[in-house]
Order: sequence, then structure tokens, then C-alpha cells
Amino acid sequence: MWSLRETFAAEHDKYLLQSYVGEIRILAIGDEDDMEEKEIPAFANVKTLFCRNMYGDVWLQATESEVRLINCSTFLFSSTWSPPSGSRITVATANPTQVVVATSGGMLVYLEVEHGQIIVKNKVKMEHEIACVDVTPLGRKDVGEGDVSMMGSLTHWDMAALRSSICIVGLWTNFSVSVLRLPTLERLTSESLGTDLLPRSVICNTFEGKDYLLVGLGDGSLMNYELDVEQGKLGLRKRISLGSQPLTLSTFRSKNMTHVFAACDRPTVIYSNNNKLLYSNINSKEVNVMCPFDSESFPECLALSSEAELTIGTVDDIQKLHIQTFRLNEWARRIAHNAESHTLGVLTVNFTVDDTGEEVDQGFVRLFDDQTFELLHSHRLDPFETPCSVVVCPFAGDSTGASYFVVGTAYVHEEEAEPHQGRILVFDVTGIHGERKLQLVAEKEVKGAVYCLNAFNGKVLAGVNSKAQLYKWSENTDNEKELVSECGHYGHTLVLYMESRGDFIVVGDLMKSISLLSYKQLDGTIEEIARDLNSNWMSAVGIVDDDTYIGSETDFNLFAVQRNSGAASDEERGRLETVGEFHLGEFVNRFRHGSLVMQNNATSAQALAANASTGYSDMVDVSVSAPVVSAVQNQSMLFGTVSGMIGVILSISKDQHAFLLRVQQALTQVVKGIGGFSHKDWRTFENRRSVSEARNFIDGDLVESFLDLPKPQMMKVVEILNNDGMLDDMGQYTVEELTLRIEELAQLH
Repeated sequence: MWSLRETFAAEHDKYLLQSYVGEIRILAIGDEDDMEEKEIPAFANVKTLFCRNMYGDVWLQATESEVRLINCSTFLFSSTWSPPSGSRITVATANPTQVVVATSGGMLVYLEVEHGQIIVKNKVKMEHEIACVDVTPLGRKDVGEGDVSMMGSLTHWDMAALRSSICIVGLWTNFSVSVLRLPTLERLTSESLGTDLLPRSVICNTFEGKDYLLVGLGDGSLMNYELDVEQGKLGLRKRISLGSQPLTLSTFRSKNMTHVFAACDRPTVIYSNNNKLLYSNINSKEVNVMCPFDSESFPECLALSSEAELTIGTVDDIQKLHIQTFRLNEWARRIAHNAESHTLGVLTVNFTVDDTGEEVDQGFVRLFDDQTFELLHSHRLDPFETPCSVVVCPFAGDSTGASYFVVGTAYVHEEEAEPHQGRILVFDVTGIHGERKLQLVAEKEVKGAVYCLNAFNGKVLAGVNSKAQLYKWSENTDNEKELVSECGHYGHTLVLYMESRGDFIVVGDLMKSISLLSYKQLDGTIEEIARDLNSNWMSAVGIVDDDTYIGSETDFNLFAVQRNSGAASDEERGRLETVGEFHLGEFVNRFRHGSLVMQNNATSAQALAANASTGYSDMVDVSVSAPVVSAVQNQSMLFGTVSGMIGVILSISKDQHAFLLRVQQALTQVVKGIGGFSHKDWRTFENRRSVSEARNFIDGDLVESFLDLPKPQMMKVVEILNNDGMLDDMGQYTVEELTLRIEELAQLH
């Protein structure tokens, strides 16, 4: 798909040419600013490989059988070139004055357009079939092709914007890319991509004054190289996974900057900030091809095509946080997502004032569509009943196999210090589309507030006041459903938070820190197997792995504990040892496994754990703390805070922790806190009972701030790092090498 202007110097695009397997379709902007089909007989109605405006007011169309030029004024073709008989064109590309085509057998042909005619300049036979080519000019990017002020002879144009001195060729069979000099087609360099990495698309672009070669691969990965145009040499290679389908690369301009669009199953915009490449998702599903479409009716738009539809849309600010607010006009306490019914369950409390002037609280369970956020249904709770917790849970033995919203509540009375009564409500989502509703299928009265709920192996765990209680699902012959108490565990102050993994249950207590329970399936009991002996007032808990758990407490600290399952004595096995401490400065109220970004393949820096959850910076650009706990590897966890911050915690290897700790210490000598505040003092774990220096946590925000430093400060950090007396296997670092390693860390979240 390509956009075309009425003349080369026209300011806006007029036509959109779409190529199909056996035909083309040309869309044009109509009188009423709508898209309508347009017939231009000079265009061959066959599969088209490439099309664009050429200098001299002609259109170029490359098909499998020929390259033809069509006069923009007369709509008649003015010149044509065809490969020898028995050969066909397999790949084609062009800039305003140069054309490069590949024919079957690995022949590369270089053409130029002069005075409306196609002139053969050179040809060379490559050692393998050609997969992709590019001749994007890498000259001045502030000169637009449609700038009317530059109309006239060729000498009035910026030649660098119209011609390229090199050609990029990607080959089949040996999976390589080569840089060729134009017009001689002399090979300047060749780079192997690997034994199984097929180049499907190549493109050159200048980001912030630096030239790059980008290579889209068949597995959805992207290779990028710094490119020396004069020497034709490729610099350091970086690889990142953008999707799982082949990439098609193309450029577009936005806010006077040229960016690269990667069309695939996860379309991505590639741009640069502070001389580093960044990757931003767009809010669109799979895109097969993209082209800029800057028309009078649709200024600065992109045309995006998928198998099902054509979309024309504008590009918002890249790396902008997109926020859409749906007002509830009441207090939202908890939220859960039911993927099966495509709904969100939201627990809310509505505050009103009665006739006597007293404030009245009313609790609701609200059901929303997870795409439109339309309110579908509401369930009104009893008077004085406050919603406390919600979880989506399937039940073992349930005849429907449905996933239910399970809601925990408490009856709150002023005369009670702690609620003595509550309920567990089980809701099914019935109906379809806009008719979906909450249907109460079971309820269980309990003696206390249901502070937390957790789906547990086809059952549901509930934290009811000081007890961790397990309920199973029961269904009789009359299809009557109920929750039946199976077992529980006492001995807590208040069970505020629970997480589970397999048969293990981690409890976050009001003031007794973290305890580890185990469900004994054969005995039908829950037993405590270890606990943290420190007194931490908990605000959230999370499970890193079977032996490591993370918690946050009310003095804005994070800490990690670990059980020693291989210890010799029962006393040691029953104690959770603190292995990490860190002052975050935020009140965390939720941990959750996952990532803000998609999974990514291992990058070229093998120091990172190969199976770590990795990704790239997507469209959400929030200021997050990204501390990295070094206790274990290959985990990614999100956390949310009361102030609205979203953070990421990543697990890394001990070697990686040692390296990042050195970087962090070097940065603290260069990057000074506001008011000269000490980073070491700020990150020190401190509560009302103890003070401990931060350990086994890395301040990811501080480490990644290296990427935003001016070059002299970067050099100072590297100098300190290289002279700290703790050289690793990498030896002495350069600014470029350290930048690469930290960029790869940044891509993890």
C-alpha cells in the first residue's frame, strides 16, 4: 500500500494504491472528503511490488513483469523497463530519483529516472536470492518532498534528500545483509544475521543525527545497527523482539521527526530519545502494512491495513501516557477481571447524606464491560455491609465450568472495634453483550470481615479476621450450590493479605509480618511451616518463588524473606530469613505477577538471564521505580501504590546484581539528589523498630538515569566504574558498552 500525490511537489497526498494478489485498487479523496475508488488506466491492474512519486512528476509502478513510469498530468505511461525473458522481478524499491529491483536468480539491477525516462545504470549478480532491498536517502531530513517552495529544476532541491549513495540488500539462504555502493554496486560490507534469521524488510533512517540500519526478521525480531554511510560499515548490533510475525518496516514523519513503523502482529513505532532507540506500541491490533497518508482531509495521518480492514488515523505524541477516565462518582475499593465473560467486577461504596444530615454508606458490586467500560449491572449490598475483597475463581466440581466473581464483605457497625459478621458472595455472569448481568448463585455467612480472597486449586481461600479459611464448592442434585468450609488456620492478628502458589499460602498479617502456610490435601488441614519473626505492619505480599516472598509495610519499605527448606533443624526451617531490604518511599497496596510489556527474546548481552521476562518501553510512559531483587532469577512483578504509581520488580542473577551495584555506586558520585540528599540514606530501610542499609535491591531508576546523562557525565561514571577495583569478566567498559548493558536492562520493563 502506497500514498501518491498529484505532483511530486504537491503538499498533500491524493491517492492510496492498494495491491492485492492479482489486482490493484486506487482510492482517492472525493469532493465530500470521503474515500472513493479511482481508475487510472495507465496503472497495470496486477500485483504491485512498489509504487511512489518520482522526481519529474511521474509515478513509478513496479510489478513482477516490469517497471513503468506514468505521467501525473496525462495519466499515460512514459517509460518502461522489463527484465530479460524468463525472469521476473521479485523485490523493488525506490527513492525520488533511484530505483533498485531484484530479479529471479539473485540479479540486482540499479536504475535511475532522468527526464521521465528509466535508465539502466548497473547490475550485479548476488550469491543468493534477494529477500529485501532499500535505497532510503540518509541526507537532510528537514527537507520534505512536498515543499512547494522547492519546485523547479533538480538543482533547486537538496540532493541528499533525493538520492542515496548506498543500497542495502538482504539475502536468502545465508541470512545476511550487505551494504553496496551506488552506482557501482560495489559491496562495502556484509553482515550475517545468524543461521535461522531471515531478513524480511530493511530500511535506513536518521535518528537525532545518527544513521541506522534496521532489519526486520521473519520471527518478529528487529536488528538495528549504527551505520557509517561514508565507509559503508555497520556498527554494534542490537536485537529486540517486537512480535511473533514477520516485520515490514516503513518510515513516516510526525512532529517534524522521521520515525520507523514496524508492521506485524504487535505494531510498533521506533523512535529516538536522547540518542537511544525506543519502541512504542500503538493502540491497534495486527497491521500488515502501513504508509503515510497526509491529505488535506486527513492531515499527518497513517493508513494501516490488516486482513480485515483499512484504518486511517493520526499519530498521537509518541511515548505519551494515554489516560481515559470513566467516572464512577463513588469510592472504588476493589477490582477484578473476568476474561471469560469480558467483564470487570468493581466493588464500590456510595456516600450520601440522609434527611437527618447523617452520612450513609451504601456498598455495591458493579459489572462493567472490559472494553467499553459500560456499566452493565449492579448488585446492591445490605445496609451497613461494606465490600472488602473480590477474586475471579473457577470451582472444582462445578457443572458449568464457569469463572465466578467471589466477593467478600463485612457488616460495619460503629460500636464494634472489628466486624463480627460478613458474607462471601458468589456471582455468575449471565447473558451476552449488553445484557450481561450478575446472578447471585451462592452466599456464605462468616463471623468477621472477609479482608482478602484467593483462588486456590479449584477452591477459595478467605482471610476472615484472624483466620485463614479454605472453602470448597458443593453442588447437589437439585443444582443448588454452596460454599462449604473445609479447614482453616488460626493464630494471626488480622489476615489482611494472602497469595498462593501450589499448596503454599503466604499470609500478610496486620502486624506479624509474613507467615508461610501449607495445605495438606490428604489430611484436609492447613499448617504453618515458617514465619518471619520481625514485626512488620503489612500493606501487601507477593510470592517470588517457592522459597522467596516479598512484602511491603506501612513505613513505605520493601523487604524480601526466604525460607531455608534444606536447613538441618526444625527451628531454622521454620524461620523466614530477611534477604533484602529497601526504602521505596511509597505505600504499596498490591503486588501482581506480570509485565507492562510483551515477552522478548534474549538480547546480545548474555549477562542477563536468558529466560527473564523481557520487553521494551511501550506507549505507557510513567515514572516508575524499578528495584531489582537479586534473591532469585527469572521473575517479573508489578506493584501499585496508593499515590497511583506503577512499579516493576525484576529478579536478576547474582553476577548481574554485583555489576549493577557497582554502576549504582558510581552514579551516586555523579548524580546528586535534590538538595544534596544522600541516595544511601534515602534508600535505607527504616521503620519504628529497626534501621538497615538497603541490601539485595538495586535502584533501577537511578541506574537507568545513566542513559539520560550528558556525555561528559557518562564518561565520568565509566571512569569511576573502571577504577573501583572490582573489574568483572568484561574488563574495562566504554560509554557505548555500558549504555548497551543498561539499555537492555531498561528493555526488561
